[in-house]
Amino acid sequence: MEHTRQLRIFIYARILVTFLFLVSAVALIIKEPEAINELPYVGVIHLMAFSFLFSFASYFLSKVKRFQFFVTYLQTIWDILFVTVLLLFTGGVTSPYSFLYLLSIMSSGALLGRKEAFYTASLCGILYGAINDLQLFGYLEGIGLSQVAAQQVGPTRILYNIFMNLIGFFLTAIITGHLSVIARKSEEALEEKNINYKELQRINSTIISSIESGFLTVTKKGNIRVFNPYAEVLTGKKLADVYNAPLNTVFPGISQGIGDMSGAVSGEFYWSVPDGERRILGYSAFPFTDTNGELAGAVVNFKDLTDKRKMQEAVKRSEKLAALGELSARIAHEIRNPLASMSGSVQLLADQGSVTGSDRRLLSIILRETERLNNLITNFLTYARPASPNKEKISFHGLVEEIRMLLSADHRFNNINLINNVSEDMTIMADGHQMRQVMVNLLHNSADAIKGSGEIVVKAQYESVSRENSVAENAIITVIDNGQGITDDTAVHLFEPFWTTKSDGTGLGLAIIYRIIDEHGGHIRAESPPDGGCRMEIRLPV
Repeated sequence: MEHTRQLRIFIYARILVTFLFLVSAVALIIKEPEAINELPYVGVIHLMAFSFLFSFASYFLSKVKRFQFFVTYLQTIWDILFVTVLLLFTGGVTSPYSFLYLLSIMSSGALLGRKEAFYTASLCGILYGAINDLQLFGYLEGIGLSQVAAQQVGPTRILYNIFMNLIGFFLTAIITGHLSVIARKSEEALEEKNINYKELQRINSTIISSIESGFLTVTKKGNIRVFNPYAEVLTGKKLADVYNAPLNTVFPGISQGIGDMSGAVSGEFYWSVPDGERRILGYSAFPFTDTNGELAGAVVNFKDLTDKRKMQEAVKRSEKLAALGELSARIAHEIRNPLASMSGSVQLLADQGSVTGSDRRLLSIILRETERLNNLITNFLTYARPASPNKEKISFHGLVEEIRMLLSADHRFNNINLINNVSEDMTIMADGHQMRQVMVNLLHNSADAIKGSGEIVVKAQYESVSRENSVAENAIITVIDNGQGITDDTAVHLFEPFWTTKSDGTGLGLAIIYRIIDEHGGHIRAESPPDGGCRMEIRLPV
Protein backbone atom coordinates (compact mmCIF):
# COMPACT_ATOMS: atom_id res chain seq x y z
CA MET A 1 0.00 0.00 0.00
CA GLU A 2 2.80 2.44 0.90
CA HIS A 3 4.80 1.54 -2.26
CA THR A 4 1.73 2.18 -4.41
CA ARG A 5 1.16 5.56 -2.79
CA GLN A 6 4.78 6.64 -3.29
CA LEU A 7 4.81 5.46 -6.93
CA ARG A 8 1.70 7.47 -7.72
CA ILE A 9 3.14 10.55 -6.01
CA PHE A 10 6.21 10.42 -8.32
CA ILE A 11 3.96 9.86 -11.34
CA TYR A 12 1.79 12.83 -10.33
CA ALA A 13 4.89 15.00 -9.97
CA ARG A 14 6.19 13.95 -13.42
CA ILE A 15 2.82 14.63 -15.04
CA LEU A 16 2.68 18.06 -13.41
CA VAL A 17 6.23 19.04 -14.43
CA THR A 18 5.87 17.93 -18.04
CA PHE A 19 2.45 19.58 -18.30
CA LEU A 20 3.82 22.90 -17.01
CA PHE A 21 6.75 22.67 -19.43
CA LEU A 22 4.40 22.04 -22.35
CA VAL A 23 2.22 24.97 -21.33
CA SER A 24 5.27 27.28 -21.12
CA ALA A 25 6.51 25.98 -24.52
CA VAL A 26 3.15 26.67 -26.14
CA ALA A 27 3.17 30.16 -24.60
CA LEU A 28 6.69 30.78 -26.00
CA ILE A 29 5.68 29.59 -29.48
CA ILE A 30 2.70 31.92 -29.41
CA LYS A 31 5.01 34.80 -28.43
CA GLU A 32 7.93 33.84 -30.76
CA PRO A 33 6.61 31.68 -33.65
CA GLU A 34 10.07 31.42 -35.23
CA ALA A 35 11.31 29.36 -32.24
CA ILE A 36 9.40 26.36 -33.53
CA ASN A 37 11.93 26.01 -36.34
CA GLU A 38 14.83 25.43 -33.93
CA LEU A 39 15.60 21.69 -33.90
CA PRO A 40 16.69 21.29 -30.23
CA TYR A 41 13.69 23.20 -29.05
CA VAL A 42 11.30 21.04 -31.11
CA GLY A 43 13.04 17.91 -29.80
CA VAL A 44 12.58 18.98 -26.21
CA ILE A 45 8.87 19.63 -26.81
CA HIS A 46 8.48 16.18 -28.33
CA LEU A 47 10.36 14.67 -25.39
CA MET A 48 8.13 16.39 -22.86
CA ALA A 49 4.98 15.39 -24.75
CA PHE A 50 6.11 11.75 -24.88
CA SER A 51 7.00 11.87 -21.15
CA PHE A 52 3.55 13.29 -20.41
CA LEU A 53 1.80 10.46 -22.28
CA PHE A 54 4.15 7.85 -20.82
CA SER A 55 3.36 9.05 -17.27
CA PHE A 56 -0.36 8.80 -17.95
CA ALA A 57 0.03 5.23 -19.18
CA SER A 58 2.13 4.40 -16.09
CA TYR A 59 -0.56 5.82 -13.84
CA PHE A 60 -3.23 3.48 -15.21
CA LEU A 61 -0.87 0.49 -15.18
CA SER A 62 0.00 1.18 -11.52
CA LYS A 63 -3.64 0.50 -10.58
CA VAL A 64 -3.11 -3.15 -11.54
CA LYS A 65 -1.33 -4.75 -8.59
CA ARG A 66 0.70 -7.29 -10.60
CA PHE A 67 2.15 -4.50 -12.80
CA GLN A 68 3.21 -2.17 -9.98
CA PHE A 69 6.86 -3.26 -9.64
CA PHE A 70 7.19 -3.52 -13.41
CA VAL A 71 5.96 0.07 -13.72
CA THR A 72 8.39 1.12 -10.96
CA TYR A 73 11.44 -0.29 -12.80
CA LEU A 74 10.13 1.06 -16.11
CA GLN A 75 9.72 4.53 -14.60
CA THR A 76 13.25 4.45 -13.16
CA ILE A 77 14.74 3.48 -16.54
CA TRP A 78 12.64 6.12 -18.30
CA ASP A 79 13.74 8.81 -15.82
CA ILE A 80 17.39 8.09 -16.64
CA LEU A 81 16.77 8.06 -20.40
CA PHE A 82 14.62 11.20 -20.15
CA VAL A 83 17.36 13.19 -18.41
CA THR A 84 19.99 11.85 -20.80
CA VAL A 85 18.00 12.84 -23.89
CA LEU A 86 17.19 16.20 -22.31
CA LEU A 87 20.93 16.83 -21.84
CA LEU A 88 21.58 15.96 -25.48
CA PHE A 89 18.86 18.38 -26.62
CA THR A 90 20.01 21.22 -24.32
CA GLY A 91 23.75 21.47 -24.99
CA GLY A 92 25.34 18.43 -23.37
CA VAL A 93 28.36 19.81 -21.51
CA THR A 94 26.72 23.21 -21.13
CA SER A 95 23.26 21.88 -20.23
CA PRO A 96 21.99 23.07 -16.85
CA TYR A 97 19.78 19.99 -16.39
CA SER A 98 22.34 17.47 -15.13
CA PHE A 99 20.90 17.87 -11.62
CA LEU A 100 17.78 15.99 -12.79
CA TYR A 101 19.83 12.78 -12.50
CA LEU A 102 19.59 13.36 -8.72
CA LEU A 103 15.81 13.12 -8.91
CA SER A 104 16.09 9.81 -10.75
CA ILE A 105 18.39 8.46 -8.03
CA MET A 106 16.06 9.71 -5.29
CA SER A 107 13.06 8.13 -7.01
CA SER A 108 14.89 4.80 -7.39
CA GLY A 109 15.98 4.79 -3.74
CA ALA A 110 12.57 5.70 -2.41
CA LEU A 111 10.65 3.20 -4.53
CA LEU A 112 13.08 0.28 -4.84
CA GLY A 113 15.69 0.48 -2.09
CA ARG A 114 19.33 1.17 -1.25
CA LYS A 115 20.89 -1.27 -3.74
CA GLU A 116 18.83 0.03 -6.66
CA ALA A 117 19.76 3.61 -5.69
CA PHE A 118 23.49 2.76 -6.10
CA TYR A 119 22.80 1.03 -9.42
CA THR A 120 20.96 4.13 -10.64
CA ALA A 121 23.73 6.45 -9.42
CA SER A 122 26.35 4.37 -11.26
CA LEU A 123 24.34 4.36 -14.48
CA CYS A 124 23.72 8.11 -14.25
CA GLY A 125 27.46 8.71 -13.71
CA ILE A 126 28.37 6.55 -16.72
CA LEU A 127 25.86 8.30 -19.02
CA TYR A 128 26.80 11.79 -17.87
CA GLY A 129 30.52 11.08 -18.26
CA ALA A 130 29.94 9.52 -21.69
CA ILE A 131 28.02 12.58 -22.92
CA ASN A 132 30.82 14.91 -21.79
CA ASP A 133 33.64 12.74 -23.22
CA LEU A 134 31.91 12.02 -26.54
CA GLN A 135 31.11 15.69 -27.02
CA LEU A 136 34.69 16.67 -26.15
CA PHE A 137 36.06 14.32 -28.81
CA GLY A 138 33.51 15.39 -31.43
CA TYR A 139 31.43 12.23 -31.66
CA LEU A 140 28.12 14.00 -31.01
CA GLU A 141 28.26 16.69 -33.71
CA GLY A 142 25.84 14.64 -35.78
CA ILE A 143 23.03 15.33 -33.28
CA GLY A 144 23.89 19.01 -32.90
CA LEU A 145 26.35 19.00 -29.97
CA SER A 146 29.37 21.13 -30.95
CA GLN A 147 32.89 19.99 -30.07
CA VAL A 148 33.90 23.65 -29.90
CA ALA A 149 31.58 24.28 -26.99
CA ALA A 150 33.16 21.40 -25.09
CA GLN A 151 36.69 22.58 -25.89
CA GLN A 152 35.82 26.07 -24.67
CA VAL A 153 34.86 24.56 -21.33
CA GLY A 154 38.12 22.67 -21.30
CA PRO A 155 39.06 19.09 -20.38
CA THR A 156 39.94 20.04 -16.82
CA ARG A 157 36.60 21.70 -16.19
CA ILE A 158 34.75 18.79 -17.81
CA LEU A 159 36.62 16.30 -15.61
CA TYR A 160 35.82 18.46 -12.59
CA ASN A 161 32.12 18.54 -13.53
CA ILE A 162 32.05 14.76 -13.98
CA PHE A 163 33.81 14.20 -10.65
CA MET A 164 31.55 16.57 -8.70
CA ASN A 165 28.40 15.12 -10.27
CA LEU A 166 29.57 11.59 -9.42
CA ILE A 167 30.09 12.65 -5.81
CA GLY A 168 26.59 14.20 -5.80
CA PHE A 169 25.08 11.09 -7.40
CA PHE A 170 26.56 8.67 -4.87
CA LEU A 171 25.94 10.93 -1.87
CA THR A 172 22.31 11.16 -3.00
CA ALA A 173 22.23 7.36 -3.35
CA ILE A 174 23.71 6.89 0.15
CA ILE A 175 21.34 9.36 1.80
CA THR A 176 18.26 8.22 -0.12
CA GLY A 177 19.08 4.54 0.45
CA HIS A 178 19.56 5.12 4.17
CA LEU A 179 16.33 7.08 4.43
CA SER A 180 14.59 4.38 2.41
CA VAL A 181 15.75 1.68 4.85
CA ILE A 182 14.60 3.76 7.81
CA ALA A 183 11.27 4.48 6.11
CA ARG A 184 10.73 0.79 5.34
CA LYS A 185 11.51 -0.23 8.90
CA SER A 186 9.19 2.46 10.20
CA GLU A 187 6.51 1.38 7.75
CA GLU A 188 6.83 -2.27 8.81
CA ALA A 189 6.75 -1.32 12.48
CA LEU A 190 3.75 0.93 11.91
CA GLU A 191 1.98 -1.76 9.92
CA GLU A 192 2.66 -4.30 12.66
CA LYS A 193 1.34 -1.88 15.27
CA ASN A 194 -1.72 -1.19 13.13
CA ILE A 195 -2.36 -4.91 12.79
CA ASN A 196 -1.93 -5.40 16.54
CA TYR A 197 -4.11 -2.39 17.26
CA LYS A 198 -6.86 -3.61 14.93
CA GLU A 199 -6.64 -7.09 16.41
CA LEU A 200 -6.86 -5.70 19.93
CA GLN A 201 -9.71 -3.47 18.85
CA ARG A 202 -11.62 -6.46 17.44
CA ILE A 203 -10.91 -8.54 20.55
CA ASN A 204 -11.95 -5.66 22.80
CA SER A 205 -15.12 -5.08 20.79
CA THR A 206 -15.94 -8.80 20.85
CA ILE A 207 -15.38 -9.06 24.61
CA ILE A 208 -17.46 -5.98 25.38
CA SER A 209 -20.25 -7.15 23.08
CA SER A 210 -20.36 -10.72 24.38
CA ILE A 211 -20.07 -10.27 28.16
CA GLU A 212 -23.31 -11.08 29.94
CA SER A 213 -23.36 -7.88 31.95
CA GLY A 214 -23.62 -4.18 31.33
CA PHE A 215 -20.44 -2.29 30.48
CA LEU A 216 -19.94 1.42 30.02
CA THR A 217 -17.23 4.03 30.32
CA VAL A 218 -17.60 7.64 31.34
CA THR A 219 -15.29 10.62 31.08
CA LYS A 220 -14.16 12.48 34.16
CA LYS A 221 -17.02 14.89 33.46
CA GLY A 222 -19.47 11.99 33.69
CA ASN A 223 -20.34 11.65 29.99
CA ILE A 224 -20.95 8.19 28.52
CA ARG A 225 -18.56 6.92 25.83
CA VAL A 226 -18.94 3.11 25.65
CA PHE A 227 -22.34 1.39 25.97
CA ASN A 228 -22.39 -2.36 25.24
CA PRO A 229 -25.34 -4.44 23.86
CA TYR A 230 -26.38 -5.72 27.33
CA ALA A 231 -26.82 -2.10 28.45
CA GLU A 232 -28.76 -1.33 25.26
CA VAL A 233 -31.18 -4.22 25.86
CA LEU A 234 -31.61 -3.33 29.54
CA THR A 235 -32.30 0.37 28.93
CA GLY A 236 -33.92 0.15 25.51
CA LYS A 237 -31.48 2.82 24.29
CA LYS A 238 -28.81 2.57 21.60
CA LEU A 239 -25.24 3.80 21.93
CA ALA A 240 -26.06 6.62 19.51
CA ASP A 241 -28.84 7.76 21.88
CA VAL A 242 -26.65 7.99 24.98
CA TYR A 243 -23.21 8.79 23.53
CA ASN A 244 -21.75 11.78 25.39
CA ALA A 245 -24.94 12.02 27.48
CA PRO A 246 -24.49 12.62 31.25
CA LEU A 247 -24.50 9.37 33.22
CA ASN A 248 -27.02 10.72 35.72
CA THR A 249 -29.65 10.99 32.96
CA VAL A 250 -29.40 7.22 32.30
CA PHE A 251 -28.31 5.66 35.62
CA PRO A 252 -28.66 8.20 38.46
CA GLY A 253 -27.85 5.48 41.03
CA ILE A 254 -24.45 4.75 39.45
CA SER A 255 -23.69 8.44 38.97
CA GLN A 256 -24.25 9.11 42.69
CA GLY A 257 -22.26 6.02 43.68
CA ILE A 258 -19.05 6.75 41.74
CA GLY A 259 -18.96 10.37 42.88
CA ASP A 260 -15.67 12.05 41.96
CA MET A 261 -14.14 8.76 40.70
CA SER A 262 -11.43 8.88 43.34
CA GLY A 263 -11.36 5.11 43.79
CA ALA A 264 -13.01 1.78 43.09
CA VAL A 265 -16.61 1.57 44.33
CA SER A 266 -19.44 -0.95 44.16
CA GLY A 267 -23.05 -0.99 45.23
CA GLU A 268 -26.67 -1.68 44.36
CA PHE A 269 -29.62 0.52 43.50
CA TYR A 270 -33.22 0.29 42.37
CA TRP A 271 -33.87 1.20 38.76
CA SER A 272 -37.08 1.27 36.74
CA VAL A 273 -36.91 -0.33 33.31
CA PRO A 274 -38.79 1.34 30.40
CA ASP A 275 -41.92 -0.80 31.03
CA GLY A 276 -42.11 0.53 34.61
CA GLU A 277 -40.88 -2.58 36.47
CA ARG A 278 -38.44 -1.94 39.31
CA ARG A 279 -35.19 -3.87 39.07
CA ILE A 280 -32.19 -4.25 41.36
CA LEU A 281 -28.91 -3.39 39.63
CA GLY A 282 -25.50 -4.10 41.10
CA TYR A 283 -22.42 -2.24 39.83
CA SER A 284 -18.70 -1.85 40.29
CA ALA A 285 -16.71 1.12 38.99
CA PHE A 286 -12.97 1.62 38.56
CA PRO A 287 -11.21 4.85 37.58
CA PHE A 288 -8.71 4.83 34.70
CA THR A 289 -6.00 7.30 33.69
CA ASP A 290 -4.67 8.69 30.42
CA THR A 291 -1.09 8.42 29.10
CA ASN A 292 0.00 11.20 31.45
CA GLY A 293 -1.30 9.39 34.52
CA GLU A 294 -4.14 11.85 35.03
CA LEU A 295 -7.74 10.79 35.71
CA ALA A 296 -9.55 10.22 32.41
CA GLY A 297 -12.80 8.66 33.60
CA ALA A 298 -14.22 5.43 34.96
CA VAL A 299 -15.11 1.95 33.75
CA VAL A 300 -18.45 0.69 35.07
CA ASN A 301 -19.64 -2.91 35.05
CA PHE A 302 -23.23 -3.56 36.11
CA LYS A 303 -25.75 -6.42 36.12
CA ASP A 304 -29.42 -7.00 36.79
CA LEU A 305 -29.55 -8.77 40.17
CA THR A 306 -33.32 -8.90 40.51
CA ASP A 307 -33.75 -12.58 39.65
CA LYS A 308 -30.69 -13.51 41.69
CA ARG A 309 -32.02 -11.70 44.76
CA LYS A 310 -35.42 -13.33 44.33
CA MET A 311 -33.79 -16.72 44.01
CA GLN A 312 -31.70 -16.11 47.13
CA GLU A 313 -34.82 -15.10 49.02
CA ALA A 314 -36.62 -18.18 47.74
CA VAL A 315 -33.77 -20.44 48.85
CA LYS A 316 -33.69 -18.82 52.29
CA ARG A 317 -37.45 -19.16 52.53
CA SER A 318 -37.29 -22.83 51.50
CA GLU A 319 -34.59 -23.59 54.06
CA LYS A 320 -36.44 -21.70 56.73
CA LEU A 321 -39.76 -23.35 55.94
CA ALA A 322 -38.22 -26.80 55.69
CA ALA A 323 -36.69 -26.53 59.16
CA LEU A 324 -39.81 -24.98 60.61
CA GLY A 325 -42.04 -27.51 58.91
CA GLU A 326 -40.10 -30.51 60.18
CA LEU A 327 -40.19 -29.28 63.77
CA SER A 328 -43.81 -28.15 63.61
CA ALA A 329 -44.96 -31.43 62.06
CA ARG A 330 -43.68 -33.35 65.02
CA ILE A 331 -45.39 -30.95 67.42
CA ALA A 332 -48.64 -31.11 65.44
CA HIS A 333 -48.58 -34.89 65.47
CA GLU A 334 -48.16 -34.90 69.23
CA ILE A 335 -51.04 -32.43 69.63
CA ARG A 336 -53.33 -34.40 67.36
CA ASN A 337 -53.33 -37.55 69.51
CA PRO A 338 -54.55 -35.93 72.78
CA LEU A 339 -56.88 -33.75 70.71
CA ALA A 340 -58.59 -36.87 69.38
CA SER A 341 -58.94 -38.23 72.90
CA MET A 342 -60.42 -34.98 74.12
CA SER A 343 -62.88 -34.87 71.22
CA GLY A 344 -63.98 -38.44 71.89
CA SER A 345 -64.43 -37.83 75.60
CA VAL A 346 -66.48 -34.72 75.02
CA GLN A 347 -68.64 -36.60 72.51
CA LEU A 348 -69.36 -39.31 75.12
CA LEU A 349 -70.29 -36.71 77.72
CA ALA A 350 -72.61 -34.98 75.27
CA ASP A 351 -74.40 -38.25 74.50
CA GLN A 352 -75.27 -38.86 78.19
CA GLY A 353 -78.81 -37.87 79.12
CA SER A 354 -77.79 -36.31 82.45
CA VAL A 355 -76.11 -33.29 80.74
CA THR A 356 -78.12 -30.10 81.15
CA GLY A 357 -78.94 -27.78 78.27
CA SER A 358 -76.36 -25.13 79.15
CA ASP A 359 -73.65 -27.76 79.57
CA ARG A 360 -74.62 -29.32 76.26
CA ARG A 361 -74.07 -25.95 74.54
CA LEU A 362 -70.62 -25.69 76.11
CA LEU A 363 -69.79 -29.22 75.00
CA SER A 364 -70.91 -28.38 71.42
CA ILE A 365 -68.62 -25.34 71.43
CA ILE A 366 -65.75 -27.55 72.60
CA LEU A 367 -66.50 -30.08 69.83
CA ARG A 368 -66.71 -27.35 67.18
CA GLU A 369 -63.44 -25.73 68.21
CA THR A 370 -61.82 -29.15 68.52
CA GLU A 371 -62.85 -29.91 64.93
CA ARG A 372 -61.55 -26.53 63.83
CA LEU A 373 -58.25 -27.18 65.56
CA ASN A 374 -58.08 -30.63 63.98
CA ASN A 375 -58.64 -29.14 60.52
CA LEU A 376 -55.89 -26.62 61.20
CA ILE A 377 -53.46 -29.36 62.18
CA THR A 378 -54.49 -31.40 59.11
CA ASN A 379 -53.74 -28.43 56.85
CA PHE A 380 -50.47 -27.83 58.61
CA LEU A 381 -49.42 -31.46 58.20
CA THR A 382 -50.32 -31.17 54.52
CA TYR A 383 -47.92 -28.24 54.33
CA ALA A 384 -45.19 -29.78 56.47
CA ARG A 385 -45.25 -33.22 54.85
CA PRO A 386 -46.82 -32.86 51.41
CA ALA A 387 -47.49 -36.02 49.44
CA SER A 388 -45.20 -36.59 46.46
CA PRO A 389 -47.04 -35.39 43.33
CA ASN A 390 -48.36 -38.04 41.00
CA LYS A 391 -47.59 -36.22 37.76
CA GLU A 392 -49.68 -36.84 34.69
CA LYS A 393 -50.53 -34.97 31.52
CA ILE A 394 -53.63 -32.88 32.21
CA SER A 395 -55.54 -30.27 30.23
CA PHE A 396 -55.02 -27.04 32.10
CA HIS A 397 -57.82 -25.30 30.23
CA GLY A 398 -60.22 -28.04 31.32
CA LEU A 399 -58.97 -27.85 34.92
CA VAL A 400 -59.53 -24.07 35.11
CA GLU A 401 -62.94 -24.37 33.45
CA GLU A 402 -63.98 -27.05 35.97
CA ILE A 403 -62.88 -24.83 38.89
CA ARG A 404 -64.64 -21.82 37.34
CA MET A 405 -67.92 -23.75 37.21
CA LEU A 406 -67.40 -24.97 40.78
CA LEU A 407 -66.77 -21.48 42.16
CA SER A 408 -69.77 -19.96 40.38
CA ALA A 409 -71.90 -21.14 43.34
CA ASP A 410 -69.57 -19.42 45.87
CA HIS A 411 -71.08 -16.16 47.13
CA ARG A 412 -67.64 -14.53 47.10
CA PHE A 413 -67.68 -14.70 43.30
CA ASN A 414 -71.16 -13.20 42.82
CA ASN A 415 -69.82 -9.86 41.55
CA ILE A 416 -66.53 -11.14 40.19
CA ASN A 417 -65.95 -12.00 36.54
CA LEU A 418 -63.68 -15.05 36.45
CA ILE A 419 -62.09 -15.28 32.96
CA ASN A 420 -60.41 -18.39 31.60
CA ASN A 421 -57.86 -17.19 29.02
CA VAL A 422 -56.04 -20.53 28.80
CA SER A 423 -55.91 -22.01 25.30
CA GLU A 424 -57.74 -25.31 24.89
CA ASP A 425 -54.58 -27.16 23.79
CA MET A 426 -52.57 -26.07 26.86
CA THR A 427 -51.38 -29.11 28.84
CA ILE A 428 -49.11 -29.47 31.87
CA MET A 429 -47.39 -32.31 33.70
CA ALA A 430 -48.67 -32.14 37.28
CA ASP A 431 -50.71 -33.82 39.99
CA GLY A 432 -54.29 -32.98 39.07
CA HIS A 433 -55.60 -33.03 42.66
CA GLN A 434 -52.79 -30.84 44.00
CA MET A 435 -53.01 -28.35 41.09
CA ARG A 436 -56.76 -28.09 41.67
CA GLN A 437 -56.01 -27.24 45.34
CA VAL A 438 -53.44 -24.63 44.22
CA MET A 439 -55.81 -22.90 41.78
CA VAL A 440 -58.77 -22.91 44.20
CA ASN A 441 -56.66 -21.34 46.97
CA LEU A 442 -55.26 -18.68 44.60
CA LEU A 443 -58.71 -17.79 43.29
CA HIS A 444 -60.11 -17.59 46.85
CA ASN A 445 -57.32 -15.20 47.83
CA SER A 446 -57.96 -13.06 44.73
CA ALA A 447 -61.67 -12.92 45.51
CA ASP A 448 -60.96 -11.90 49.13
CA ALA A 449 -58.67 -9.09 47.87
CA ILE A 450 -61.41 -7.62 45.66
CA LYS A 451 -63.77 -5.31 47.43
CA GLY A 452 -67.14 -5.31 45.65
CA SER A 453 -67.06 -6.15 41.95
CA GLY A 454 -63.94 -7.01 40.01
CA GLU A 455 -62.21 -9.33 37.60
CA ILE A 456 -59.87 -12.32 37.85
CA VAL A 457 -58.02 -13.55 34.76
CA VAL A 458 -56.23 -16.89 34.48
CA LYS A 459 -53.61 -17.19 31.72
CA ALA A 460 -51.07 -19.82 30.71
CA GLN A 461 -48.36 -20.09 28.07
CA TYR A 462 -45.17 -21.94 27.24
CA GLU A 463 -41.73 -20.38 27.58
CA SER A 464 -38.46 -21.70 26.15
CA VAL A 465 -35.44 -21.41 28.46
CA SER A 466 -31.87 -21.85 27.14
CA ARG A 467 -29.58 -23.92 29.30
CA GLU A 468 -26.01 -25.14 28.86
CA ASN A 469 -26.49 -27.56 25.95
CA SER A 470 -30.25 -27.72 25.61
CA VAL A 471 -33.48 -25.77 25.52
CA ALA A 472 -36.09 -26.47 28.23
CA GLU A 473 -39.75 -25.47 28.25
CA ASN A 474 -41.68 -24.08 31.18
CA ALA A 475 -45.39 -23.59 31.61
CA ILE A 476 -46.08 -20.04 32.87
CA ILE A 477 -49.39 -19.82 34.76
CA THR A 478 -50.64 -16.40 35.93
CA VAL A 479 -53.61 -15.36 38.04
CA ILE A 480 -54.28 -11.61 37.81
CA ASP A 481 -56.84 -9.67 39.81
CA ASN A 482 -57.70 -6.00 40.17
CA GLY A 483 -57.92 -6.08 43.96
CA GLN A 484 -55.97 -4.19 46.62
CA GLY A 485 -52.60 -5.57 45.57
CA ILE A 486 -49.68 -6.31 47.90
CA THR A 487 -46.99 -4.15 49.41
CA ASP A 488 -43.26 -4.92 49.35
CA ASP A 489 -43.36 -5.82 53.05
CA THR A 490 -46.26 -8.20 52.47
CA ALA A 491 -44.47 -9.88 49.54
CA VAL A 492 -41.51 -10.76 51.78
CA HIS A 493 -43.69 -12.81 54.19
CA LEU A 494 -46.37 -13.91 51.75
CA PHE A 495 -45.52 -17.64 51.66
CA GLU A 496 -44.54 -18.04 55.29
CA PRO A 497 -46.81 -20.32 57.40
CA PHE A 498 -49.11 -18.67 59.95
CA TRP A 499 -48.48 -15.21 58.46
CA THR A 500 -51.70 -13.65 57.19
CA THR A 501 -53.37 -10.29 56.68
CA LYS A 502 -56.86 -11.79 57.14
CA SER A 503 -58.55 -11.53 60.52
CA ASP A 504 -59.93 -15.08 60.26
CA GLY A 505 -57.10 -16.63 58.25
CA THR A 506 -54.66 -19.31 59.35
CA GLY A 507 -51.77 -18.25 57.09
CA LEU A 508 -51.40 -21.76 55.64
CA GLY A 509 -53.12 -21.41 52.23
CA LEU A 510 -50.24 -19.78 50.33
CA ALA A 511 -47.67 -21.75 52.34
CA ILE A 512 -49.28 -25.01 51.15
CA ILE A 513 -49.35 -23.68 47.55
CA TYR A 514 -45.66 -22.86 47.80
CA ARG A 515 -44.79 -26.37 49.01
CA ILE A 516 -46.89 -28.03 46.28
CA ILE A 517 -45.27 -25.96 43.51
CA ASP A 518 -41.85 -26.60 45.03
CA GLU A 519 -42.52 -30.36 45.06
CA HIS A 520 -43.37 -30.08 41.36
CA GLY A 521 -39.94 -28.51 40.70
CA GLY A 522 -41.45 -25.11 39.97
CA HIS A 523 -41.48 -21.59 41.39
CA ILE A 524 -44.19 -19.15 42.42
CA ARG A 525 -43.91 -15.41 42.93
CA ALA A 526 -46.27 -12.53 43.57
CA GLU A 527 -46.09 -8.89 42.48
CA SER A 528 -48.26 -5.82 42.13
CA PRO A 529 -48.33 -4.50 38.53
CA PRO A 530 -47.98 -0.71 38.06
CA ASP A 531 -51.69 -0.44 37.20
CA GLY A 532 -52.73 -2.07 40.51
CA GLY A 533 -54.04 -5.42 41.66
CA CYS A 534 -51.99 -8.56 42.20
CA ARG A 535 -50.27 -10.94 39.82
CA MET A 536 -49.37 -14.48 40.91
CA GLU A 537 -47.01 -16.30 38.55
CA ILE A 538 -46.28 -20.04 38.62
CA ARG A 539 -43.49 -21.64 36.57
CA LEU A 540 -43.70 -25.39 36.09
CA PRO A 541 -41.24 -27.47 34.05
CA VAL A 542 -42.87 -29.14 31.07
